[in-house]
Amino acid sequence: MEKFLVAFFDVKEIEKEYLYKYKPDNCEFMMFPFSLHKNFDEVKDKIKDAQIISVFTSTSAPASILKQLPNLKLVTARSTGFNNIDTDYCKENNIPVVNVPKYGDCTVAEYAFGLLLDVMRKISYSYMNLKEGVINIQNNIGHDLMGKTIGIIGTGAIGCNAVRIANGFGMKILCYDPYPKKELEEKYDLKYVDLDQLLKDSDIISLHAPSTKENFHMINEESFNKIKKGVIIINTARGEIMDTQALYKAIKNGTVAGAGLDVLECEDILTNESDYLTKVDCIKQECLTRTLINHKLLELENVVVTPHVAFDSVEAVYRILKTTIDNINAYMSGNVINRVN
Repeated sequence: MEKFLVAFFDVKEIEKEYLYKYKPDNCEFMMFPFSLHKNFDEVKDKIKDAQIISVFTSTSAPASILKQLPNLKLVTARSTGFNNIDTDYCKENNIPVVNVPKYGDCTVAEYAFGLLLDVMRKISYSYMNLKEGVINIQNNIGHDLMGKTIGIIGTGAIGCNAVRIANGFGMKILCYDPYPKKELEEKYDLKYVDLDQLLKDSDIISLHAPSTKENFHMINEESFNKIKKGVIIINTARGEIMDTQALYKAIKNGTVAGAGLDVLECEDILTNESDYLTKVDCIKQECLTRTLINHKLLELENVVVTPHVAFDSVEAVYRILKTTIDNINAYMSGNVINRVN
């Protein structure tokens, strides 16, 4: 029986026990807590014989690295997204790239409502005031969700779960999606509308659209000119869907009353600034500008920002790992599943 060497990168402690528990008998696992592209020179001799590598979104897997792994036969993304992997190179060299199509549908939707409740009810703001010994009930007054109109942009798997939760809160629901789901309308009494009407009529807007060329800056300065004054913006999708500079202006001029953001444009710089400070000349001017705006957003009392962790629950991690093991087993049995290239 052929023995497979599998190299995992960006492995958290919570993942190790699960991976070892369900490791196929004909596999040897190597696990590294860091990213492949940042530490490749350090590990390339250890992984040069690896037939399979497994990466998370924080690892970049360019052709320049992949071509130095002569025995590579499979790349498995422990995520739904795979734009961090050079799929063209893999396709040219008959190396399947597989992903985890679904793992955080309810997880991300629940987190979006966590952000929404935090912003609407000023939970973090009240907590920080209390820690500082400031108790001002009037300043901490918030708003109910019941009866509010929520506009959900994108009704894929996560958006559908957001609809389910909004319905439970007794909210009125508007949705925008190029591909409406008739069954969703019938089940939850929601209404599909065009984007302009959603912007105009929503008290809350929650973004659940995919990051595509077409969706880049879907919400922009023009959008904020159409939007209902006093709206709350929630983004747990991708930072690039919304123009950060336009959002900042809209918050500062009062058009947007508050925002809950788990994703930002150029967020990798914000969360890894010490790494980027030594190579600032390599950063695009646009990203430097976005990073400055990201810092300004962090200073605002009516904005809650978290470091792209909406997907990250124990249950979601285990769903990711189960599918990853399934992907590896399927490949070894000659039946590639969840292939994306």
